[in-house]
Formats: sequence, structure tokens, C-alpha cells
Amino acid sequence: MLRLNPIRSEKVWGYEDWIASTHADGCQEDFKKIAGDYPLLVKVIQANDTLSVQVHPDDDDAKRLEGEHERGKTECWYVLNAEPGASLVYGLKGNPSKEELRESIKTNTLENHLDRVEVKKGDFIFIPSGTVHAIGGGLRLLEVQQSCNITYRLYDWGRPREVHIEKGVEVIKNEKRQKIAPLGEEFECKYFALKKEPLKGGYSFLVSPSSKLPELVFISEGEGTIRATAKDGSKTEESFKAEEIFALLPGEKITLEGKGEVIRIMSN
Repeated sequence: MLRLNPIRSEKVWGYEDWIASTHADGCQEDFKKIAGDYPLLVKVIQANDTLSVQVHPDDDDAKRLEGEHERGKTECWYVLNAEPGASLVYGLKGNPSKEELRESIKTNTLENHLDRVEVKKGDFIFIPSGTVHAIGGGLRLLEVQQSCNITYRLYDWGRPREVHIEKGVEVIKNEKRQKIAPLGEEFECKYFALKKEPLKGGYSFLVSPSSKLPELVFISEGEGTIRATAKDGSKTEESFKAEEIFALLPGEKITLEGKGEVIRIMSN
């Protein structure tokens, strides 16, 4: 068991903490020693202002546009905190053509095509690659994504940063979106799985011995103690508090004691 220390990146809109990463743009070397090239990247995002309107490529587009070594970026958000009325952009209204989108970006009218949705603490949003999106101000999110740092910025609310019109429009997939709702007990997609567990005293589980990769456990609320018993019988114990994350090795027996909520994160 390894407690992971975040890598902070300050942004014009707030900041993001990379809390589980072996990506070259922000690598936790101690995590890399036990996980290698871990296929997921986990962040906590604090948005004091609205982020740019973005889209990320899928695996095929990432390789074609950025190089054979690249992954795409499917991601999800779990709302840790939300100010009243906080919202985000989740996809496009209707089915605008690529030419319409290019023109609206050039004329600063892309907002007319954006589907904005209010969200609250506990909501879960699945963002498949190719989905146009933007996090609004007043939100704090847990983000679980493929280990990829490719972002095509389509629109930036008047801020003088570069936009990536051609690549961005090319990779958009305006497909049917999953309804935004509170995170249930489990979620799974092609790339990752999440399992939410309330912590009301004690909770124990075994990290799959057949897994080739560590499992992550994120403390979304509360505080307490986490204990791990390794395959060889050795034991480790740590205290925890909200928003800490631990990497757990295959075959470890884990017990958490305290009050709050934990989210187990597994790579598929």
C-alpha cells in the first residue's frame, strides 16, 4: 500500500492536483515503481472560473494525429462540491455540422451550440472521448481518465489562449450522452471501473490477486485508518482524511475504519 502525494498545477481558472499519475507531464516516481505505465490518471480539479470548451481524441485519433505512442482520453467526473447554480457544458445541442462548428468558433458564437447543465455534489458525469465539454466555475471534481494529456481547446470565453479548431472539430463525436445523476454503487466502461462505498465503521476487501496493476482507493469524504496485509503477511497501517488516495497492490487485504465515503478505482 502506498499513499500518493499530489502534483499541483496552477491554472488561470483555478488548479488541478494530479493525485495518481505516471504520465510524463506529471509523474509520481514512487507510484511508477509499482505501477509502471499506469493506464489511468486521476485528478482533483478546483474550478474557480469556467474552463475552456474542450474535446479529447479517442485512441485511434490520438495515434493518427499525435503519434503511435499516444492514448485517447475518455474520462469521468464525480462532483465533490458545487456552489449553488454551478453548471458545466456537456455535449452539443442538436447535431451541428463540422462546418457550422468551425464557423461558430471563428465568429465566437460557439456558445449557441453548447448544452449547459446544472450539477450538484454527488453527481456523476461520463465523458467519452469526442464529447465537447467544459467545467463551470464553483465546482470541485474528482476526475478519472485515461492517462493522456491531449486537449483540443475549441473556445476560451475571450481569454487569449490558443484554440485548436481543425483537430478539435475533426475528433468531435456528438453521440448520445449518459444522463447526469448521482453516482451509484458501481460504474464501468472500457477503460476503468469505479465502486463507491459508504464508510460507517469498517469496510474490508481483497485486491484481486490476478490483477497485473494496482487498485486505487480515493477518500471522497471523512477520516479514519486504512490497513493493508500483503501476500507475505506483512502489515501496513496509515491514517487517512478526505481527498487522499492510496495505491493498493494485487493480493493485498484492505480494511478501512472510520466514517465517510471511499471510491475504489480500477483499470480495465
